[in-house]
This record gives sequence, structure tokens and C-alpha cells, in this order.
Amino acid sequence: MPDTHAATKDPSATRSLLRLWPYVRPIRTRLFSAAFVAIVASCLGLVIPLVLKWIVDGPVADHDPGGVWLGALYLLLLGVAEAALFGFRRWLVARPLASVEADMRADLYRHVQRLPVSFHDRWASGQLLSRGTTDLMLLRMFLAFPLTFLVVNGVTILAGFAILLSQQWSLGLVLLVPVIPLVVLCSVFETRYSLVARQAQDQVGDLTTVVEESVLGIRIIKGFGQHRSQALAFRELSRRLRGTELAKARLLAGLWGLITTIPELAIGAALVLGTVQVADGELSAGTLVAFLSTALALRWPVESIGFLLAMSQESATATVRFFEAMDAEEEAEAPGASTTHPSGDLPPGAPQGAAPLEPARGSAPSPVLERPASSADRAPGAPLPDPCSSIAGGPAFALPGTERPAQDELTLSDTDGGPDHRTAQPPPAHLGIRFEEVMFRYLDAAPGTSPVLSRIDLHIRAGETMALVGGTGSGKTTLTALVPRLHEVSGGRITLDGEDIALMPRERLRGLVSVAFEEPTLFSASVGDNVLMGGGSPDDLERALDIAQAQFVRRLPQGVDTQVGEQGLSLSGGQRQRLALARAVVGRPRFLILDDPLSALDVHTEALVEAALRRVLQDTTALVVAHRPSTVMLADRVALLSGGRITAVGTHQELLRGNAEYAWLMSGAEERHDGKGEDGR
Repeated sequence: MPDTHAATKDPSATRSLLRLWPYVRPIRTRLFSAAFVAIVASCLGLVIPLVLKWIVDGPVADHDPGGVWLGALYLLLLGVAEAALFGFRRWLVARPLASVEADMRADLYRHVQRLPVSFHDRWASGQLLSRGTTDLMLLRMFLAFPLTFLVVNGVTILAGFAILLSQQWSLGLVLLVPVIPLVVLCSVFETRYSLVARQAQDQVGDLTTVVEESVLGIRIIKGFGQHRSQALAFRELSRRLRGTELAKARLLAGLWGLITTIPELAIGAALVLGTVQVADGELSAGTLVAFLSTALALRWPVESIGFLLAMSQESATATVRFFEAMDAEEEAEAPGASTTHPSGDLPPGAPQGAAPLEPARGSAPSPVLERPASSADRAPGAPLPDPCSSIAGGPAFALPGTERPAQDELTLSDTDGGPDHRTAQPPPAHLGIRFEEVMFRYLDAAPGTSPVLSRIDLHIRAGETMALVGGTGSGKTTLTALVPRLHEVSGGRITLDGEDIALMPRERLRGLVSVAFEEPTLFSASVGDNVLMGGGSPDDLERALDIAQAQFVRRLPQGVDTQVGEQGLSLSGGQRQRLALARAVVGRPRFLILDDPLSALDVHTEALVEAALRRVLQDTTALVVAHRPSTVMLADRVALLSGGRITAVGTHQELLRGNAEYAWLMSGAEERHDGKGEDGR
């Protein structure tokens, strides 16, 4: 994650808060109206001292009880009007500000979904959670109260001092003396408080991260008896946050104490001077009462400056933190990328008459699914289509997903390579998945370090299944993540059917490429919702569950409508992996990327899944990360990744005979596979 605790100085509070204007602009009328209503209500409070002056110098001096009761009625009406106006102000802003908070939270969530994987690799989830919850709550509170009352109290103070100076200018000047030290004090406070406020909010994010990890990893914590160490780590973070919050409280207490003391001293001095003037006959008693009442009415606007500034500074820090995430660059589309091709939605160089590229998964299904007929769709005895026939003027060529050539055109390349290792007339060289001089280095890699992948050249032909084999840390998962552009290549290019993926809109690319990762991730939703994230219809759902041998779903309490819980932890590892595989195949993808999809299955379930998966792989172009021979046997060819480069390509038997590293990897995998057992719940 980024160094959010760095000592770099944030922008000024005013500049930070001004960035909220696009969100505030739609409700500006109600916000300005609320501020005007609050100013009127506050100024009504300044009329009360004038009524007191009239009562003292009039009815009280004249011994007129009726006048006193009339003055009391005026005071009551003024108080009721002031309370009603403040209540009306609150009603004006409550609903709009709740909408602003909801809009900001929705924008943050939407933006985070569009950020590259590298961003999420650097940022702790707790930091994002605190920005979407605590920080946005602070901003709503700021817009509802401090923002309005900084203006209201400022206007009230100006109006109050105007009244004071008009009543007795000499006493008014006495009260003006503290203004200069108060301004200096507030400036110093803002600078110090901003640093502590930022530190506290970052520590809240750290604490949120620890809580989230502890909840998600509760099985590990309990399994290894680490609840004490986790509790100590949490206590240490809590202690640090407590210390920071106490530092905030000390700063605020010091400011509040000085803001309260200095004006009180000025009021005391004005009282002594005013009493002397009344005794000398230079000032009426009513004027002195009105003056002191006005000065006391201004105590709240002056004293509230402390916590209003504190809340404003915290809100400014929250704004900076919010826009730190919002300013992160989204996954940019390459210049010129479009959702369609100039000639009928075809990739560059595709044969005329080829089927158009399929829409993204999750879009509205078209009446006819643009995919080649599977074995189940063909009439009995019908010949398999020839993938090259369109070039010779024959039937149109359907892009990857075509069936394999007819049996009479096939020749076995290696009788020991498995039942599906056959060769035929090769499809055009540009079709399928091609890696051309591909290089990749992580953005945060230290300067001078070697790239993770270097000059990868690999061609997975249309309709072919390629197994990717390599030692731990060789870069297999990184290579597969480049195809759906979860990471961007640092050099070279990757093409799908001749089209550079860097020039394809991501939505369309990820509609063509389906993935199943080694770590299956499920969401707090139903089984059906989790699987159908890969696209498809309810009929496709049943087919996908059968392929993944996930019949256990039918035994769940509500079947496919059963909620799997957070991270799917109510299911076993093998069950989660089967659902992830079903999600990958449910949309009948044109290109399929599988990262060791069967690692958590027992040998019997694995054999069933492999048998069903063979039928799926006939209709797609696939890259499968494999760690054991049983998975390798699903593939037509095997690529060996070593030292960040493809060092060998061939069939399983060819590499076993001719490549010592591959033979060593497979021999170890066989030994581990022989001893593998059922993945328990």
C-alpha cells in the first residue's frame, strides 16, 4: 500500500474542501437556503439584547408591569422563531446531504472496481474501507454543520460587533482587542491539528485492515492458536490510535481553553469599564445590559470556532484521503480502441465470412448464440467442419471454438501422448492466442531488477489447448493474468485471433476470455449468482455445474439459491474450486484461461471433471496452468516456462523424452499426485 503515513504536507483545508463542489453543486440551492435561514435565526438572537435594553430603560425604569410582560412576550416569540428556523435549516439539508454521501460512496466503489490490479496490490483493503465509511461520514457531518456554521457564526460575529460599536464604541474596542491573538492561535492550531488528524485517520484504516484480516483468517488464527498474538497486535494498534486521539484532544482542549479565556477577560474588562461609565452617567443601565447580553450572545459563535476548525480540518483530511483513491488512474483504454471492427466486427486479418466476435458476458443474449456447433449440436454422422475450408472458398470459418477437423483428416502425432493429441491442417497463423516478444515487470519492482517474464514467444493455435508448466515462482500465473489484461505487458504484445489485446476495450476482451484462478474466490451471494458471474443462462448454469462435477449443489438446503457466505468459507476447498471452474465455463467462452483449476480435488472427482472438461476444451482455445501429468494430458501441447522464458514446446511425451527439467517437474508431480487425498470440509 502507499505510504499514507508519510510526512508530506497535505493541501490547505480550503483547497481540499473545494474539491467537494461537484458533489455539492446539485444541492447548492438548498444548502445556501439553509445557510441563509441559519443566519436569520442567529441574528434573531442578537435582537434579544435590544429588547432587554428597551425593557430596562422603559417599563422597568417607569415601573410599568404591563410593559415588562409585553417585553417577555417579545422575547418568547423571538426564542420560538429562532428554534423553528434552526429546525427548518436541519430539514433542508438532511436528505440532500445523505444523497451526497451515497453518491460519493457509489462513485468510490465504482472507481475502485475500475482500478488496475496493481493498485489493489499496493493498497490495504482496510484503508479503502475507512475512506468509504468513516471519511465519508465525516464529510457529510462537515457539510451539515461546520460548513454552515463557520459562515453563520462569522456573519453573527460581524453583526454583533456592529451592534456593540453602535451602542458604545469604547466598550466595543475593548472586545475587539482579542481578535488578533485569536487569529494567530487558530492558524497555529490548524497546522498542528491537520498532521495529527491525518495520522489518526490513517491509523483507523490500519486498524480496519487488521480486523478484516482477523475475521477472514479466523480459521488460521484458531488453528495455530494465534489469538493471543493477534490480540496483542490489535491492542498495539489501538494503543497507538488512542495516543493519537489523545494528542488531538489535547490540542483541541488547549485551543478551546484559550478561545474561552481571552474573550472572557475582554468581557470582564468591558463590564468594569461599563459600570464606571454608568456610575458617571455616561451610559444608561439598559445600554450596559444590552451590551453585555450581546457580548454573551457572541460567546458561542466565538468559542465554537475551536471545534468547528477541528471538524473542518478532519473533513479536509478526509477529502484528501477520498481523492487519493479517486485520483488513482483507471485502466486506460488504448487510443483508437473501439468495440467494433471496421468490417463487421471481425478481427484484423480474419477470413471473410467469419463469425463476428461474441458480445461481452453478461450482456443481453442474442437470439442465436454465435458459436460453433458442438458434438451435441451436430446431426448424427455429420462431418466435422474444416477450419481452413473458408480460405479455399468453402463454408465460413468460425473463430476459435470450432470442432476439430474430421477424423479422416487427422493423423496421430504421438501414440503415447494421450487420446486427444492429434494434428490436422493448421489454421491460419494469426488465429488463436499469440505472445510476441512479451515482457513484464511489476510497476513497484526495484530499478535494475530482472523482469518476471522476458521475451515470451508462444502461439496457441485456434481450438488448441496448451498446458503451461514451470517451477514455483516461474511466472505462470503472471503470464495467464496478462491475457485478460489484469496486468499490462511491459513490452511486446498479445493477440487474440490476430487482434492486439491492448487495442481492445477491456469489456469486450473480458467477454471473450474467461478465467479460473488457482485461489477460488466466491462472494456473499447464492451459488447460482456466483456461477452466473461468468455469463450464460439458467440452462447454461446446469450444464456448467455438471462439467465441474458440482452436483453437491443440489444437496444444499436451497440448491443453487443457497447463500455460500463470505468468501464461500461454508464450502470445502474442492467445492469452491468446482464452482469457480463452473463460473469459467458457463458463458461458453471463446478463450479459456485456467490456473491449476483442479488442485483441490480428490483423484476420483478430478478424473470426472477432466472427462467433462475435455468436451469443453474442444470448443475453445485454452491455456491451462498445470502442475501434474493428469492435467497436462488435457492439452494438445505443453509449454515449459523457466527463468521467465518459454524454453520448450511440444507434446507431453516429447518433453518427457527430450527435456530434463520437464521430466523432473513431472516426476515430482506424479509422486505428490499418487499420495493425494480428498479435500475435506
